[in-house]
Amino acid sequence: MGNVMASSQPPSSGNINLSPPPPPIIGEPKPTQLQSASPQKESKTGNVENPGNLEDLHKKCKDVFPVNFEGAKLMMNKGLSNHFQISHTLNMSSITPSGYRFGATYVGTKQFSPTEAFPVLLGDIDPSGNLNANIIHQFTNSLRAKIGTQIQSSTVQAVQISTDYKGKDYTATLTVGNPDIINESGVAVAHYLQSVSEKVALGAELVYQYGPTILGKEVALLSAAARYTGDDMVVSGTLGEAGFHVCYYQKASEQLQLGVEWETNFRLQESVASIAYQIEIPRANASFRGLVNSNWTVGGVLEKKLQPLPFTFAISAMINHPKNQFRLGCGLIIG
Repeated sequence: MGNVMASSQPPSSGNINLSPPPPPIIGEPKPTQLQSASPQKESKTGNVENPGNLEDLHKKCKDVFPVNFEGAKLMMNKGLSNHFQISHTLNMSSITPSGYRFGATYVGTKQFSPTEAFPVLLGDIDPSGNLNANIIHQFTNSLRAKIGTQIQSSTVQAVQISTDYKGKDYTATLTVGNPDIINESGVAVAHYLQSVSEKVALGAELVYQYGPTILGKEVALLSAAARYTGDDMVVSGTLGEAGFHVCYYQKASEQLQLGVEWETNFRLQESVASIAYQIEIPRANASFRGLVNSNWTVGGVLEKKLQPLPFTFAISAMINHPKNQFRLGCGLIIG
């Protein structure tokens, strides 16, 4: 859920990480030294508070999963001021796109909390001119807008516009992706998440896609969502025409976190179950994330801070036994 990319297929509802494939072209910025990407909490009304965005319904569980990468990566972050930061990334891989990318992030002076300031402008570009750019601005305590675009070969490949409205105990979001008036195509997604008690939140997602490549020229999918938050656990799930997605998160101790995910697609008639864990090793300034799923994939990412230097070393490995695939990656983050 969340980001919208128009395509010819009907829509489906569905750490430091050095590895990610190029970040999603549109969406919330990743946490940096300048600004936090965590949603701003609203003031409480009794024991009920704002539940956050529906696209972050499974975030607690998903954050435990490793993001594997392949090849070699070198990333250098440099803060030029309290509001401006740049990054240089060099990626060498036989699978993911390789090469150099330059990134920049600007954070404005309009603050709504100690950890958030707006507007936020961020993007990255490669020597060929391929650009990912995002603008995020919060107009009031309740209203936030996001605009993102991707340009490749001097052509706009994707555009997404999203607006969030946060009430005291609910969040409503409307997102439009790749609107094309000439060809009459695009995607629209509406989210609503409501806190019904201190621990329970209920919501819904409506996805509407239209265009000449869609069977019947339009399709709509409706999904229901729910989340239960305990003291050290979170259970979340969505159920719709396309399938269901259930996640369970458990904080076992200060050093160990667990995540279980089960996702089923009715149209493709396939299910995938995954178990992930995150182990923190404070004395070694290291953390490890591991994963095993029902497709016989085993993976892990180890991150080690090389103190007192501002360096972080990461190593990633993933193997799929039936497909006889093995991927190994290592990287270094400076700054």
